[in-house]
Amino acid sequence: MDCDDEVMLTVRISAAERALLRELARGHGGDVSGVAVDGLLEVIPALHDDGSVLPLLRVLARPAPCAVTLWLPAPVADLLPLLGERLVRTGGSAVGPASAALSAALRLWLAGDRAVLAAALARLHGGCGAAGTEVAA
Repeated sequence: MDCDDEVMLTVRISAAERALLRELARGHGGDVSGVAVDGLLEVIPALHDDGSVLPLLRVLARPAPCAVTLWLPAPVADLLPLLGERLVRTGGSAVGPASAALSAALRLWLAGDRAVLAAALARLHGGCGAAGTEVAA
C-alpha cells in the first residue's frame, strides 16, 4: 500500500487496552494497525445514530494515558470525521474529532470479551492464524 493510501493517527488508550491490542495482533500474526482496522470495521457500523454514540462518550470519559500510533487505510480514516462530528453533536469534545473518534471506537471494541475479539479476527480472515488466536483472559 502506498503511503498516499494510508493515514497516520495517534490514539489515546489505557495501558490494559494497549496490552490487549498488542496481544491480539501477536495472536493474529498481524500488526496493531491491522487489528485496529479490523476492530473499527466491526464497531463503526453499529454506531449508526446519535443514540448509539453514548457508549463512545462513556469510553472517552475514562483516563487514557497511553499514546499509540496507527496507520489506517484512507477509506477507513475518512469515516472518522463523520463519527467525530456525531460525538461533538452528542456532547463530546471538539478537540481532534477524528483522533477522538478513533480512540473511542477502538476502546469500545477493545472493551469486548477477549476470546470473542480473537474469534472475530480469525473469522474475519477466514481462519487465517486461527491456531494463534488464543488470548489469555
